[in-house]
Amino acid sequence: MIIALDSKTKNLVPWVKALREALPSDTVMVSDEVQHPNEVDIAILWNHSHDFFKRFINVKLVCSLGAGVDHILSDPLLPSQMPIVRVVSEELSGPMSIYCIGAITYFERKFDEYRIHQEKRIWNQEADPERHLRVGLMGLGQLGSDLARKLVMLGFNVCGWSKSRKEIEGVKSFVEDQLEDFLSITDVLVCMLPATKQTMSILNKSLFMKMKPGSYLINVGRGQHQVNGDILQALESGRLKGAFLDVFPVEPLPSSDPLWSHPKVVVTPHIAVVTKLGAAVPMIAENVERLSRGEALLNLIDRSSGY
Repeated sequence: MIIALDSKTKNLVPWVKALREALPSDTVMVSDEVQHPNEVDIAILWNHSHDFFKRFINVKLVCSLGAGVDHILSDPLLPSQMPIVRVVSEELSGPMSIYCIGAITYFERKFDEYRIHQEKRIWNQEADPERHLRVGLMGLGQLGSDLARKLVMLGFNVCGWSKSRKEIEGVKSFVEDQLEDFLSITDVLVCMLPATKQTMSILNKSLFMKMKPGSYLINVGRGQHQVNGDILQALESGRLKGAFLDVFPVEPLPSSDPLWSHPKVVVTPHIAVVTKLGAAVPMIAENVERLSRGEALLNLIDRSSGY
C-alpha cells in the first residue's frame, strides 16, 4: 500500500516516522513527496490541501488524524462513496473528560467569582461555596458518554441531549425534538456535538433564550457551533453568567476578538483533547491492514449523519 499524509496545520514528520515503523511493508510519505499521485491507495488527512483530491484520484480509504471528520466532509472534491475512518480511543475521551470536569468545576465551585475576589483582595468565606448545578451535555457519543459517566460518579446531576436516546445510568436522556425541555433544566451546557449541517451555529441567540437565566456555556465541540456575537450579547444581558471556550469559528482566535478580554470568558487554544501518536497510529495501521485483507474497517463513519 502507498499512503500519503496531508495537513496544512500539523507537523507530519513524527507521524510519518511512526507510521513507517508500524507499517514496514507499506510506503508512507507526505503528499508533497509523492511523484505518482495516482498510485496512492490511502490518504491520512487533517485540514488537508484544497486540491488534494484533484491530484490523488485513486485513493481507496481516507483516515482522519483525529476524532473529527468535518474537515474532510466539507471538501467539495471528496468522492461521494469514499470510506472515511476516524480515531476513537480512551486516550481521547479521558483527557476530554478531565478538561470538561475542570471547566464545570470552575463554575460550580465559584472559582470565577473567587478570581475576581482575589484581584480585589476580598475574603468571602461562604457557608455554601457551591452552586449545586445540573450539567447538560449536548452530544452523547463516545466522548460525551464518557464524561456523563464520570460526572455521575462525582455526584453531579446530569442530563444529555442526542439524536437517539441513550441509556446511561444516572443520566436523564433527551432526544432531538426535546431540545427545549433539555435546555429548560440545564444550568451548565457542555457542547460536545459533531460538526454537521444541523449543528452549525447551534449555540446562538435563539438557543440561549431557551436556557435558564444565569446559565454557563462550555464549548469543546467545534468552533462552527457557536456564534461569537450572540455569546457576547447573552453575557451582557445576563442570560449567560459565563463561558468556557476551547474552539472558535476562526482559529487562532484573532487578537482583536473581544472574547480574549471579556471578564466572564475563559479562552483556551483548542487543547481540550489533542490526538496523540500512541493512540492514533495503531488504529490507523490496523485499518490499513484490514483494507489490504478486505476486512471490515474500524470506526467507519456514516456519511449521512456526518460522524
